[in-house]
Amino acid sequence: MNQPSRPSDSLLSGHIPSRGGPVAAPPFAAEGAWKIMVIDDDPDLHPLTRLVLKDLLFDGRRMSFIHGYSGADARRLMVQHPDTAVLLLDVMMESDREGLEVVRYIRDTLENPWVRIILRTGQPGLAPEAEVIAAYDINDYKDKVNLSNQSLITSVTAGLRAFKLLDTIEKTRRGMHRVIDASGSLYEFHSMGQLAQTILEQFGLVINPGQPATDAFAATLKHGVIRIHAATGQHAPLIGQPVDEVLSSDLVTLTWQALRERRPLFSEQVFIGYFRTRNGLENLLLLDAGRRLSEVDRDLIELFSANVTASFEQLLLHREIIATQKDVTFTLGEVIETRSGEAGQHVRRVAENSRLLAQFAGLPSRDCELLRMASPMHDLGKIGIPDAILNKPGSLTDEEWRIMRSHTQIGHQVLGNSDQPIIRTGAIISLQHHEKWDGTGYPNGLAGEAIHIFARITSLIDVFDALTHKRTYKPAWSIEKAVGQIRKDRGTHFDPELVDLFLTHLDGFLEIQQAFE
Repeated sequence: MNQPSRPSDSLLSGHIPSRGGPVAAPPFAAEGAWKIMVIDDDPDLHPLTRLVLKDLLFDGRRMSFIHGYSGADARRLMVQHPDTAVLLLDVMMESDREGLEVVRYIRDTLENPWVRIILRTGQPGLAPEAEVIAAYDINDYKDKVNLSNQSLITSVTAGLRAFKLLDTIEKTRRGMHRVIDASGSLYEFHSMGQLAQTILEQFGLVINPGQPATDAFAATLKHGVIRIHAATGQHAPLIGQPVDEVLSSDLVTLTWQALRERRPLFSEQVFIGYFRTRNGLENLLLLDAGRRLSEVDRDLIELFSANVTASFEQLLLHREIIATQKDVTFTLGEVIETRSGEAGQHVRRVAENSRLLAQFAGLPSRDCELLRMASPMHDLGKIGIPDAILNKPGSLTDEEWRIMRSHTQIGHQVLGNSDQPIIRTGAIISLQHHEKWDGTGYPNGLAGEAIHIFARITSLIDVFDALTHKRTYKPAWSIEKAVGQIRKDRGTHFDPELVDLFLTHLDGFLEIQQAFE
């Protein structure tokens, strides 16, 4: 059919893409008016449709109208407005079945299953209703001649209701994926500060995907004061501050109410989460969405909150396990220290100084802490060395020296079968801490970076501590003499870069030496 002339203001202003493609993301209904698209080549039908529907309210929201006069208009406008709720579409425009081709384009090419499509025709015999409903994904089919005002209102209302339901389902589905993705990252951290910061960032992504930071903070109750220890968005500068001194009176009241009632609370756009751990620590999370929280938002927040509680508990359990393992490793090291007559606190000094050197070497904080807990086991293999050799005041014979050197392999055998990271690390250090940078060490003659960085660090720290403290076979050396020996062995016994870092920051290592004398 010939396309009639169009009023100059018939189409919404703004650029209309020349061609479409699949909808990249599900269209969500905005909080404003529902979008109603009217596509019909009869220009008189457009103002009549507006007149009938202009006062319609659904879910407290009015209608916003988009007009087009051909199948080509429909294709362009659906690309520009994928969040259209209801499409009133003429069947016959450029051709007798143009409207049906538009339906195929929307459903198959644009991959938009959300818009509710109501077909309207002035000649139903050319496109029988039964055939159309069976072959096309439409929601209603109306004869223009018999379409009354009330039936149009009824059809559009039913379409809006169906669109809202699909919109809610899709929001929930995508929100669930965000909750799953966000929750997975909560179990990767081993400090309360890191965990809290990650929770805040993921909380924001759950309800405001794509935004860099939502206004949120985490706080803990200690000694009667709720103090912020992690924050994002506008709250970021408040870290370390008491909430009573930096928040509005309304937020302070809501925060204390959640703490007093020991439960999460919602206001129109704010969520306050309450989390109490097994050891009695009370934590609060405040999330300001910057908009009204919908029912879907609240459901997603509550679901994510359940994972937050679990992550807090896992972190505390992890810390208890690590503390137990640390106690075991330090105790084992001290037992060997006592048996071999070495200076008291040797393993403590080796542990703290190894961690410090690892920090200067740029190792991740987690590896630095792992080294601190594993390095006390470096001489665990001495448990298999006879006392007569271990505590002999004079020089060892060749056979005694062979036996003494076997302590590296004994320690590795004792520790090597564990799956725990601390114990496995201790096994590596025990085996390799007597290897030398130039390959002349034992037991395997490893050289350079073939020696694990943990063993290279422990070796340097262990030797320096042994030189500066009395042993059964020698008196304590002065700091100057010991530093001279370390400098002399740079590049032969020790990793030259580690030696440089050690000497550059010598004061820090000496402070630890003095603290654990």
